[in-house]
Amino acid sequence: MQLKKLLIGFLFMGAMACNKTVTTIPETPVAPVVDNTTVTKITNTDINTWIHENMTAYYLWPDKMPALAKTNTSSNPMDYFYSILYEYKTTDRFSWIDSSSANLINQLNGINTVLGIRVSAFYTDDAKVNVALVIAYVLKGSPAEKNGLKRGDIILSVDDKTVTSSNYSSVLQNQTLKLGLGAYDNKVFSSTGKTITVTKVELQTNPILQDTVINWAGKKVGYFAYLQFLSSFDDSLRAVFGRFKQKGVNELVIDLRYNGGGYVSSSDLLTNLMVKDLASKVDKVMNKRQYNDAYTKEVIKQYGASALVTNFKMESNNIGSLNRVFFLTSTGTASASELIINNLKPFMNVILIGEHTYGKNVGSFTITDNAKRWNYGLQPITFKILNALDQSDYGSVNGFLPDYALTDDVLPYKLLGDPNETYLNKALNIIGPVAYKASAIGSARPVSRANKLQAASISDNPIQDKLDMFDKPLKPKN
Repeated sequence: MQLKKLLIGFLFMGAMACNKTVTTIPETPVAPVVDNTTVTKITNTDINTWIHENMTAYYLWPDKMPALAKTNTSSNPMDYFYSILYEYKTTDRFSWIDSSSANLINQLNGINTVLGIRVSAFYTDDAKVNVALVIAYVLKGSPAEKNGLKRGDIILSVDDKTVTSSNYSSVLQNQTLKLGLGAYDNKVFSSTGKTITVTKVELQTNPILQDTVINWAGKKVGYFAYLQFLSSFDDSLRAVFGRFKQKGVNELVIDLRYNGGGYVSSSDLLTNLMVKDLASKVDKVMNKRQYNDAYTKEVIKQYGASALVTNFKMESNNIGSLNRVFFLTSTGTASASELIINNLKPFMNVILIGEHTYGKNVGSFTITDNAKRWNYGLQPITFKILNALDQSDYGSVNGFLPDYALTDDVLPYKLLGDPNETYLNKALNIIGPVAYKASAIGSARPVSRANKLQAASISDNPIQDKLDMFDKPLKPKN
């Protein structure tokens, strides 16, 4: 099949792509195609041939794939997809497939069945057997929020079972959960005796966790915690920066600790909203995409070489005068989150506080069957992004290294946006070391380091732990 025809077969949406663990729903049986008197049975070979054909056309490393004739086209399509990837789990840590394209599209748009929490895991005993799940954030409008849960709350048991080092990563997967709550004081975890029963619902993620302006050392510091780059919330992004601009923000802290990526276009928008002196950069290069050779030739033929480049665009809510920006990062800061850091590095002083980022400088398209013969949705790596200086050197397991290393292990957790919160407080003290008096959102309660498991925070739905950036494939003009 020619590349032009294949392009028409794309359906794009976006969300977080798989990294180390692939989670899919059970495979849906493929229905036969009925044409009056003829019934055509669809085989795995039909599906796998389609997979190979599309991967050959759009995969970033098609020359590293085995030839179709050397593959087992009769195998299960879920297994087949991973069998043809380029050094899966090492070079290609990110491509994935879902047996339901509808499920995939929902994920990419932040629609998942959730309780609405992300947690960090801490050992509660020296033997490292029992574990406390400390809530890192609660989604707006979620069952968790409606039941009064908040950042810093502690879960010691689920469905009357103690959380342990062997079950902590899966204990939140049931539809309805009975949560046994705890407390942390003087470096000791203890049960409060209180339980909450919560049932998951399908929820559209609101990625804006918190935005506020803090008066600090004679500066107006804008703080913004963002979860996922969702294009449906682009206007909300603009509104946040409109408030920052109106209030005269002259220092900026962007909290991307829990942001695993999303739409490239939304990452580019946030770049436009914060870059210094945007007016002088409009129509100049922000970043560049690299596709495989065949797709690159097709794009240039159809649109010209300019289609491989994204330029800065005017945004009226751009703050305008920032000389630097602080990013709060973790090992879960990935893809579109890392892209924005890379976008800004040629133009501003970018300061990273926290842990190294995930290390993903490549993105994906969504591929589904235009003829609707089967339900599979593919999310293969299809492009790499470089900044205006042709830099893209963060695609390793260490990602971007922090300028100031911190671990999110200080308990009790403060609310996001609280000047006493560990990561934000570090940024504030770089901006201007001052003696800060606790306010209504602060607390003089003693804090201490707890024994955190060496793992990124986890959500109550593993689908949300996928990390990706994605873009819409260009279609031919004719």
